Amino acid sequence: MSAQTPACQLLERQDSDFRDWLWVAAPRDDWWLSSDRQRRVWGHDTGIVNAAREAGHRVSHAVSFADARADDTIAQAAGAIVFWPKAHALGEWWLVALCQVLPAGTPIKVVGEVNGGIKRAERILKALGMTARKDDTARRCQLWSSATRELTAEQAANSESPLAVAGQWTEGWGEFEALEMRLTSHPGLYGNAKLDPGTALLLENLPTRGYKRALDIGAGDGIISCWLARHGARVMAGDVSAFAVEATRRSLALNGLEADVRLSDVFAAFEGERFEAIVANPPFHHERDIDYGPAARLISQAPDHLMPGGTLTLVANAFLPYPDLLQAAFGEFEVLAETRQFKVYRARKAR
Repeated sequence: MSAQTPACQLLERQDSDFRDWLWVAAPRDDWWLSSDRQRRVWGHDTGIVNAAREAGHRVSHAVSFADARADDTIAQAAGAIVFWPKAHALGEWWLVALCQVLPAGTPIKVVGEVNGGIKRAERILKALGMTARKDDTARRCQLWSSATRELTAEQAANSESPLAVAGQWTEGWGEFEALEMRLTSHPGLYGNAKLDPGTALLLENLPTRGYKRALDIGAGDGIISCWLARHGARVMAGDVSAFAVEATRRSLALNGLEADVRLSDVFAAFEGERFEAIVANPPFHHERDIDYGPAARLISQAPDHLMPGGTLTLVANAFLPYPDLLQAAFGEFEVLAETRQFKVYRARKAR
């Protein structure tokens, strides 16, 4: 089967089959997923990792260097292919993680689209003291070669590194304050260690009482989960990203709060569960591309996960076509608040 994504199309034309290499943050592409050769896969996207597991590949969801060192899927790889993400800070996290987990001198390939930021990879590799050699260019993509090196905490925590906070190495786990709460973030998570205006508008318009059993879908850094739990709700939360799940758990712990937090591609981990409220700031991008898929599934499947009279409340950019989706799923909805950029919608399941 031929590759579908540009980065995989570039890899497909290389001489090497990357036998026993680690595929880091690989995109969903049947070329490698359906391969009869078992791959080693390290990623944070639950949907892709689960698809790789179902296809018979070895997978890891490790979110810390210690967990990665203890995982043979990662630690015994002969090399690593890093698919460069839109969030350059997350790309640096993957590079530093590989230097911390794999022996010095282990070969690394970095691949990505030009308009997805792969040109930044060369500068980041060199800033980390790693080699950087361009191997190939095609399909508006670039392929770079490098190798792991011994990297001390002081070297990783350079002045530009997202893995350092106030000069201290944190493996990317940074804390910030919002709405009188301490929260945790990680490179690549939406919001970038600050309260985004859409979530702020959403929380300003949620009632502070009455949610006994609530679900936060797309939990991110956990601010919605913490807000709901602080106001007395029994909270469950899910996110497709393993980094987001860990950040939400850390945010809850920082505030002395509790919730049941799960890796979940929308409602996948909540089959049979019913809630009085579902609250979300759903994503509409996957890397560079607009992707309504997760939000459309959230809206269309929400009635199946609400008790009679339960509500779905979400915030979205004003231009997104969610009114039609809400109308189709619930029959009617209301706009609780709006600005020039955002709208907060609420729909209620019939009693």
